[in-house]
Amino acid sequence: MANIELWGGVECTVNRVGEQYFDQLAQSGHARRLSDLDLFAELGIKKIRYPVLWESVAPDHPEQKNWDWATERLNRLRELTIEPIVGLLHHGSGPRYTHLIDEDFPHKFAQYARAVARQFPWVTYYTPINEPLTTARFSALYGLWYPHTRDDASFVKALLNQIQGTKLAMEAIREINPSAQLVQTDDLGYSHSTPALQYQADFENHRRWLTWDLLCGKVNQQHPLWNYLLKAKAPETLLLELLENPCPPNVIGVNYYVTSERYLDEHIADYPWHTHGSNQKHRYADVEAVRVQAASPLGAQKILEQACDRYNLPVAITEAHLCCTREEQMRWFTEVWDAASLLKEQGKNVLGVTAWTLLGAYDWNSLLTQNRGHYEMGVYDLRGGEPARTAVSELLTGIASGAERHPLLQVPGWWNRACRSVYPPSAECPEVWDISLNKSKQGSKLQPLLITGATGTLGRAFARVCDIRGIPYVLLSRQQMDITNEDSVRKALTQYKPWAVVNTAGYVRVDQAEQEPEACFRENTLGPAVLAKICQEEQVQLVTFSSDLVFGGEKMVVYTEQDTPQPLNVYGRSKAEAEAQVLAAMPTALVIRTSAFFGPWDEHNFVYHALKAMVRQEPLEAAADQFITPTYVPDLVNTTLDLLIDAESGIWHLANRGTYSWAEFAALAANMAGLDPKPWLEAVPSAKIGQPAARPMFSGLGTVKRGVLPTVEDALQRFLHATQFPVRPSLPPQEEEVADQSLLSAGA
Repeated sequence: MANIELWGGVECTVNRVGEQYFDQLAQSGHARRLSDLDLFAELGIKKIRYPVLWESVAPDHPEQKNWDWATERLNRLRELTIEPIVGLLHHGSGPRYTHLIDEDFPHKFAQYARAVARQFPWVTYYTPINEPLTTARFSALYGLWYPHTRDDASFVKALLNQIQGTKLAMEAIREINPSAQLVQTDDLGYSHSTPALQYQADFENHRRWLTWDLLCGKVNQQHPLWNYLLKAKAPETLLLELLENPCPPNVIGVNYYVTSERYLDEHIADYPWHTHGSNQKHRYADVEAVRVQAASPLGAQKILEQACDRYNLPVAITEAHLCCTREEQMRWFTEVWDAASLLKEQGKNVLGVTAWTLLGAYDWNSLLTQNRGHYEMGVYDLRGGEPARTAVSELLTGIASGAERHPLLQVPGWWNRACRSVYPPSAECPEVWDISLNKSKQGSKLQPLLITGATGTLGRAFARVCDIRGIPYVLLSRQQMDITNEDSVRKALTQYKPWAVVNTAGYVRVDQAEQEPEACFRENTLGPAVLAKICQEEQVQLVTFSSDLVFGGEKMVVYTEQDTPQPLNVYGRSKAEAEAQVLAAMPTALVIRTSAFFGPWDEHNFVYHALKAMVRQEPLEAAADQFITPTYVPDLVNTTLDLLIDAESGIWHLANRGTYSWAEFAALAANMAGLDPKPWLEAVPSAKIGQPAARPMFSGLGTVKRGVLPTVEDALQRFLHATQFPVRPSLPPQEEEVADQSLLSAGA
């Protein structure tokens, strides 16, 4: 691969919605943590897109500026020999004394830029305004951000204000630092369409270049959008001024996302209502091209090549990010990196690829219009309160030097697989990634994940999620690999050569364990210990599962990983002893403690049986004095896989947030399903239920680590949606048998 540079960036948007400002740096905590910069340096990044934002430095008055934060950060970057690409406005409308369609916006902005250059005369690289075209669309054409207008004239005004502001800003900066360089970013996608909407796609495919075309002096009377701009009240004198005195970027900064390419379709009945729009001639849906079976997205390489050819200027990918599972994050970045590297080898002037949102981002699922704290993980994970390294961090550390990549990067990302299609929907698991079935396209050449417990709920759930996520695996029964037998384990590891083992096998009958302690300890303690020993010898990662029943219930507040086990029954003792033996044999093993789980893929869980009883109007007893933290199987499996890919180790608690008695949990599920639990649910003392094995009265799990799962309520909503659990009044007796059949299949 050719030598391109690794760049980085922090999501730093300060956008305005009404009278409220949304500040990404405050949400991520980076505003308070200087130490983050040292973490970034460990990645080996050469340049970083970094904010010195107008709204933050001079929020109340243009003459009242506070440089303390910016000075401390930029000086530290200088010490770390990371070149900052300083941004002055990032999806913002400016401080309260201006806005994007203010006549004086360009001059006010240039004054601020001049002040920044005076304060930091050594800074060479600038992105005065990030994504002017995108910001103008969201603020003045779609009305999502301030000033919330929705017309072409406002859009064009907002765009030209930003372009003129950028030009004036660079002139002001270069008066102080003549060598200052303009790195001009914008989102660059492509619009695909049905034949009937080709005219609209053509318009958008011309519009996507406007930021750079205007700065490069390419918008003349022959430009496809010249008449559009004039019709939208663009001053011809300004267009001619930009034509005669352009401000071409030193670097074209391409921001490309999996959603950047769009598909336009007039058959709106085939798409959800929120995708519908109009251009006064047609009503049509505007959706992600990657989700349309009929579309063929161009991809990062062709998009980047178009930018290189159009401008004949240095080009860089200035944002590369995907909000997804860990392996898909890595697959996306490596695909963009490899595309840029290939173009570099072919002689294109590609400088680098930027790992965007090093710390993640907040509330982009609502396009920053709602402050709900929805977190998208970046290169580092902030869920534990401090930035934690992930597999993405490890990938970046070695990518420029050509270090060996994770085995999961042998598999193409979901955007390249059959499962990408939503319009029309593809099958949930169009490809089977079970290597032993030899049905995946790459077959046995792929290095798999080895999963034990083929007949259990958790083992089957891991296989199902691996199919969805494109993770090659082998699901083994006890007959195929006896985890208590060293020779059997060695034989399986030699045969399949896995990169990791997920152990879901074990003895699960808590009450019966009191009469069968030897069998319980053999399966729950000896088996995991043997796996740990052999995995340590073979240098294969291991994750195994423990239980909330290792605790005695004396706390009455959630147990964390720091609490000492005090099991009350045989099952709990077998799990506690397994934890100790596994970590003694293999300190790098991952041990997951979890609680009573429920899921949408089988009926063997408390929620399903409770709801089924109440739907059938049958009495249900549930303990009112035993408190647990319910755990949703898809959340448990997905998070476990992420932590395993991140090579985490030690004991982790994974359970959904919220602690309930069994009776409270049943009532919550019923209420969310639209049922009235009162006539059928009886909250009783656990002693009345008569469980042979002693249980802790409280075994709620919490965490001091970053394995934070969604709330129990959120999980129940998804469970009910996934199962489409039938909620209906009781049926006449003659219909009861038919109804029972539908109930039995509802959770399948």
